[in-house]
Amino acid sequence: MNYCKEKLKRDEIREIFQAGCKTDTKLGLEYERIPVSCKDYRNISYYGEWGICELLSDFARVDNWDYILDDLNIIGLKKLHNTITIEPGCQFEISLEPKQYIKDIKSEIDRINNELLPLLKRYEIKLLNYGVSPVSTYRFIPLNPKRRYRLMANYLGGILSDVMMRETAGIQVCIDYKDEEDALRKFNLANKMSPFITGMFANSKIRGGVDTGYESFRALAWLNTDNERCGFGTKLTNDSLFDSYIDFILEIPMIFIQRGDKIIDVSGKINFKQYMECGYEGLNATIEDFKLHSNLAFPDVRLNSFIEIRNHDSVPEKYIYSALALYKGIMYDVSALESAEELLERFGYEEISEFRYRVPREGLKTRLGHYKVRDIAKELVEIAYYSLREKFDKEDEYLLPIKELIKQGLTPGDLITPIIQIHTKQV
Repeated sequence: MNYCKEKLKRDEIREIFQAGCKTDTKLGLEYERIPVSCKDYRNISYYGEWGICELLSDFARVDNWDYILDDLNIIGLKKLHNTITIEPGCQFEISLEPKQYIKDIKSEIDRINNELLPLLKRYEIKLLNYGVSPVSTYRFIPLNPKRRYRLMANYLGGILSDVMMRETAGIQVCIDYKDEEDALRKFNLANKMSPFITGMFANSKIRGGVDTGYESFRALAWLNTDNERCGFGTKLTNDSLFDSYIDFILEIPMIFIQRGDKIIDVSGKINFKQYMECGYEGLNATIEDFKLHSNLAFPDVRLNSFIEIRNHDSVPEKYIYSALALYKGIMYDVSALESAEELLERFGYEEISEFRYRVPREGLKTRLGHYKVRDIAKELVEIAYYSLREKFDKEDEYLLPIKELIKQGLTPGDLITPIIQIHTKQV
């Protein structure tokens, strides 16, 4: 085991975020889907002749991807800057190299899907664009063999943490920031937007074959996973974002430490601040430890060398491109950013925090004072739409699918849920 003699300094951590400052205006995407049987919509296991492990192995040969291994088990594939990985319940995640144009992200998604399609047909697997497993519940979804997932499952104590890990699927949009002030504005705005976005992209009503009564059961699961590492990364601070976010991460209890191929179970005995000050079982904190620990925090909006916005249900692809377009139109145009800030400045931290707990059930119909989610969502989309049309090579076309839905007071779930219900009734 390697021992680190020098203590990790706070300035070294801060440099992660400082190094993220850039002039780029690119978009990143992580896109999860639920692998289900074409016959009965039950989840497909990692194991077995027609399981996800075999699917990944076959696809690696078809399209020349490299294996990502954990203790000799295939837990993903990598090709240049793109990855295909599996979440705890084998949710299938595509993570793409950031692109400037949405059309380039769409082209890459289309290419990977077209390569996958023949294999999926042979395996009789459907990658479902839905926010929660519609038939199989977590008790019937074995964890894939990635070792950290077992430690996470044993540690996370929320009443729906097993649902979150094994059943849910979402999309994550990543945006750039040019300096700390720009990061602060975008981070605060993304957090204020988050409950409205949850309502707009709600797509997880059916779980375990029944109507849950929630527009987004996925959002409910995240609210009941771990109070210390979910929610808001900061209290919409106006001070130094980098320092405030570091404070948030330092106070979170640690789950494990990794040294090479060895994983050391911590199970919340210390937080990262204590680890930096005192070490743990002869180990001192490293910058890689911090990066790993930071990735085990799950706020709606997460800070890295970019900003990760994480609170969307998995949705059909045309709505994924709408999400990308929404953030591009607002976050990468100063006048649009100002308009969105002005629209949401009437809502304080406490209001937004409380509001988040009502949106999963009521979706677009949720009220915040005199306002409905639907009305605020329409205005956010309009701000992004005119920004894209005037300044971003007419990428407003990608916003039209969600724009039309909101106009009708609908969400992706309103269109997909009837299809899901037909299949679940056959089980």
